[in-house]
Amino acid sequence: MTDAALIWSYLTQEPLLWLTATLVAYWLGDTFFRRMDRQSWANPVLTAVIVLALLLGVTGTSYQTYFEGAKFVHFMLGPATVALGMPLYDNLKRLRCSALPLVAALLAGSLTAILSVLLIARTFGLSDIMLASLAPKSTTAPVAIGIAEGLGGDPTITAVLVLLTGIFGAIVATPVLNALKIRDWRARGFSLGVAAHGIGTARAFQVNETAGAFAGIGMGLNAVLTAIIAPLVLRLFL
Repeated sequence: MTDAALIWSYLTQEPLLWLTATLVAYWLGDTFFRRMDRQSWANPVLTAVIVLALLLGVTGTSYQTYFEGAKFVHFMLGPATVALGMPLYDNLKRLRCSALPLVAALLAGSLTAILSVLLIARTFGLSDIMLASLAPKSTTAPVAIGIAEGLGGDPTITAVLVLLTGIFGAIVATPVLNALKIRDWRARGFSLGVAAHGIGTARAFQVNETAGAFAGIGMGLNAVLTAIIAPLVLRLFL
């Protein structure tokens, strides 16, 4: 047992341990997702989060230690977000044809996401720091964290809320859109990208290529719009 403890103590100091653990956890989540016939409730990110949380809890590892090892994944969020500009370029012609409804949907979705969460937070008496952390929760993590820091929020809380928003959106999107009888893949994808950012976009690509492309467009445009209107809306609540 002493030798095992020494080995574990050594491994925890190596940054590759937690990067490897993150990749293995996602692989397990993706395998489970495929075994469940790609059901939305079997979201691979959710499974990976649960696996990693259990691992950190059992080993008594702090989040700071884990993040030091897995921060390369966090770094790759930036390039991955920028790469989603490709669907925007590839679908410029289709985007021009649907410009007016997309702009209306973008404004409605972005404002609803910000206003609803701030109204609920204010109703429950949350602090100004929490309000600033909550405001950008429906946009992608690199942008949301930057917005939260600029508004005086806690970037760690924002990161957690962004993750939860994306997972929840990816899980409920398909049954909700089916219940509303929305069949247009452009509308389904765009709404998912606006509401559930990267995780929702990944889910859209799993379902349909057109939906994924428009989800990427929605995610990118919402990131830009949220950066502009979140500070303005937040001022109304402070």
